[in-house]
Amino acid sequence: MKENNMKKYPKISKGIKNGVIYFVLLIWAVLTLYPFVWVLINSFKPSSDIINNSLSLPINNFTLQNYINAYNSEYNIFRAYGNSLFVSTIVVVVVLLVGGFASFALARYKFKGKGFIYGFIIACMMFPIFSVIYPLHEILIKLNLNGTRFGVILPQIAGNLGFAVVILTGFMQQLPLEVEESAYMDGANVFQVMFYLVFPMAKSAFATTAIFVFLWSYNDLFLQMIVITDKDKMPIGALLREISSKYGTDFGLMTSSVAIIIVPVIIVYIILQKHIVKGLTAGAIKGWLHDIRTKSRTTFNNWLAKW
Repeated sequence: MKENNMKKYPKISKGIKNGVIYFVLLIWAVLTLYPFVWVLINSFKPSSDIINNSLSLPINNFTLQNYINAYNSEYNIFRAYGNSLFVSTIVVVVVLLVGGFASFALARYKFKGKGFIYGFIIACMMFPIFSVIYPLHEILIKLNLNGTRFGVILPQIAGNLGFAVVILTGFMQQLPLEVEESAYMDGANVFQVMFYLVFPMAKSAFATTAIFVFLWSYNDLFLQMIVITDKDKMPIGALLREISSKYGTDFGLMTSSVAIIIVPVIIVYIILQKHIVKGLTAGAIKGWLHDIRTKSRTTFNNWLAKW
């Protein structure tokens, strides 16, 4: 019976399987990238041409006027651009620093209440910003932070810290202890072990966390609208909403503004993309852990040679 079934249903060749997989991935890539390409193409066309034919290429009607209007408009797109980068950069740096310290403590030390603290951190991730926005707004007013960029930065740090701790703790728990023990025996202190051994070995997890925290901070529109009302201090997301409500018919200005917003996201992803898969699939491949052990020993030997 088994032989008959094998003859009746022949095996599909590996080339056909790969062809189907690549075809599906190609379709998915086209559907994903097309909106970005469409926005970029239309940002170099006048608004009238976008309305008449948004799918045409800007060959005869190529213009940079939309970007000039974005710079010269009363909202000053590029100043808002700098505000967004300022807010997101500070949020990422503080979250990675504080989250790295907390994750190292949770991954390497045993103390009373450790399980409760870790569970509490996970539980805090379940509360959306919408459920605490009223008391948060009252606190910001009492601290004189309402209407300032730090009134956005501090809540974003608190909101992203739980995610960073969960990702980094899970990664650090899989790192080998032998190298750290050797470092302690050679006289290294806790901070030297963290900065010269653990953090370099966990750079994939840090890169993955940085990407997600940057995107969440950069795209956070709700908190920006509630806290900041001054146009000079608005990040790009909140300012784009103001532009769409006032210049909704100026599609050239809208597409150029959206294109400007997309640029830092693409740059961050290109720089850190090689760490994304490794950071998210940590521990899923046995060979990967072997590579980590090898790299950790090399890192320790290099550090020992310096000191």
